[in-house]
Parts: sequence; structure tokens; C-alpha cells
Amino acid sequence: MAKTKKKEVSEELKHLKEKLQKKEKVIIGTDRVLKELKAKEISKVFLASNCPQKIKQDVLYYAELAEISVIELEMDNEELGVFCKKNFFVAVIGIRD
Repeated sequence: MAKTKKKEVSEELKHLKEKLQKKEKVIIGTDRVLKELKAKEISKVFLASNCPQKIKQDVLYYAELAEISVIELEMDNEELGVFCKKNFFVAVIGIRD
């Protein structure tokens, strides 16, 4: 997984926000994202800054196998939940294109 620059991350966040607003193929939650990763049906994964280490390892492992980019955000899971307009914490988001 290559490190992403702050400018690239902000562009990715804009892209994610557009997808969320249009309610397009955004997958929220560890179990669902891992299932989609294993099936190679996701194009990008976003992780909260305080994503639990075990979940992070699993996501990175399956993303590497499927050659999918993983973006680690500066937002924690509470901020990411608010960003997604959910009333719960969100640690992992996947985008299916």
C-alpha cells in the first residue's frame, strides 16, 4: 500500500462525500467491507484514524491480495460516522465502482 499525500486524501474525501450524497454503492461496516474485499467487488477502502488494529490488519491484508487502495483518514471513527451522517461510529468504508 502506497502512502497517500494530504492533497490526495482531501480529493478522495470529496469523492467519498459525493458518493455518500448520491447514496451510490458506499459500503459501511467492517463485516460488509471485508466480505466485499474478499469477493474483489470494492475499488477503494477508507479507514478511520483510530480503527482497531486487528480490523486494520485484516483490511490491509485482503486489500493487498485484491490490489485495492486503502486510504487512512485523519478522522477518527466518531467523526467518520458524522461525516457519513450516521448516528454510530464508522471505522471502515468501502466504495464499489
